[in-house]
Amino acid sequence: MFLDELTPFVQELTAHPVAFLGGLASGLLRLSLSDDPVKSWLQNQGVTPPVGDSRWGGSDRNGGPQSISID
Repeated sequence: MFLDELTPFVQELTAHPVAFLGGLASGLLRLSLSDDPVKSWLQNQGVTPPVGDSRWGGSDRNGGPQSISID
């Protein structure tokens, strides 16, 4: 049962190891594709970086945690 959950992980790793490990490293390091130096490196490689903020990275417009009041 546990091996069934790992099957997609292993298939992606064996199909495209460099892309998979690059994505894994950027996720662990929390790199945003729309920030420098990643953005400039992607442009040098001929890849168009995503436009706007990404879901997990990018600049935070809110400036961090906000306080709320609960009535």
